[in-house]
Amino acid sequence: MSSFAEPSVAEETVTIVVADDHHVVRSGLRLLLEVEDDFTVVAEAADAESALRSVLGHKPTVLVLDLNMPGDVSSLEAIPQVGERSPGTSVVVLTMQEDPSFARAALQAGARGYVLKDSANTELVEAVRRAAAGETYLAPRLGAALATTPPAPSGPPDNLTPREVEVLRLIALGHTNAAVSKQLYLSIRTVESHRAHIQQKLGRSSRAELVRYALDHELLAD
Repeated sequence: MSSFAEPSVAEETVTIVVADDHHVVRSGLRLLLEVEDDFTVVAEAADAESALRSVLGHKPTVLVLDLNMPGDVSSLEAIPQVGERSPGTSVVVLTMQEDPSFARAALQAGARGYVLKDSANTELVEAVRRAAAGETYLAPRLGAALATTPPAPSGPPDNLTPREVEVLRLIALGHTNAAVSKQLYLSIRTVESHRAHIQQKLGRSSRAELVRYALDHELLAD
């Protein structure tokens, strides 16, 4: 009598949360990913906050995250929070943004992959596989652009002090005032004061506006 062991695929299954604010896009991504025998989409999300909740609830192998979604929390802010709350989850950014500064910022924030939407059919599966293996994937046509992008301007912009630039950079990466306080060894009151001065100097009040400013001035690059 012969017996056949059940294949143990559970340990090898790559679980995925897909986050995009367009339902049709999410459905298409699910179909694309689940063609792979070892890929399973465990949840979908329409904004970064929902994506974070799904990551906390499912602890997936990979979060596929659209870079531009509505909501109080930006995708760029969400990336380091995924790393803090679910260290076993890798983030692959899927976006239409071809500007190298966005790719640099996403990778700096902790993303393991950066895929352009118009190449998703050929690149997303590879990016997810690499991210699941702890490797990095960058859209091929952005590699040369990143290498030739001029370095960030020297000296603080818009009359910001070096300390204000540090605070702005951490805020743009998604850190709370308390986290900035701890990292820079400042009191929360001092961080709040720096933030108020930054907002006054830049004429920008929301976190999304500060993130945009930091991206435009390449303050998130190494």
